[in-house]
Amino acid sequence: MRLKTKYFGEIECKPEDELHFSEGLFGFEEEKAFFLLPFEGSEGSLLCFQSAVTPGLAFVAMNPFSLKPDYAPVLTARELKAMGVERSEELCFYALCVVRSPVGESTVNLRCPVAINDQSRRAMQVILEDGGYHMHHLLSDFGRKEEATC
Repeated sequence: MRLKTKYFGEIECKPEDELHFSEGLFGFEEEKAFFLLPFEGSEGSLLCFQSAVTPGLAFVAMNPFSLKPDYAPVLTARELKAMGVERSEELCFYALCVVRSPVGESTVNLRCPVAINDQSRRAMQVILEDGGYHMHHLLSDFGRKEEATC
């Protein structure tokens, strides 16, 4: 399928790669379908959640483990059930970013990650109650870390 995007122009996407958010993203509850697209040259640590319906709606995201290898998000029993898994470790996680100039002033939201069940393509943005994570971690506060995979 052809997809018009905010950052990549018009691209070809496989329908089976579409992510389904039953509750949408916070503030965009009506948006239920997104594609997760990597930015070229980022080696999978800088990505974009692109709306499948609204071409101008896209969110920059990062692999939180590439910033903080000990990141340990834990979902509630209700969230795990909604995602179709038994443990948080069965999911992939991405942190939404607010990009600023200079880039060191950009922030990453480790408190409200997007969780993805890579098998079912279900996705959900959650609010972590534990872990001491915040919504506005400065990117400049993180040293260069090795990239981790989900």
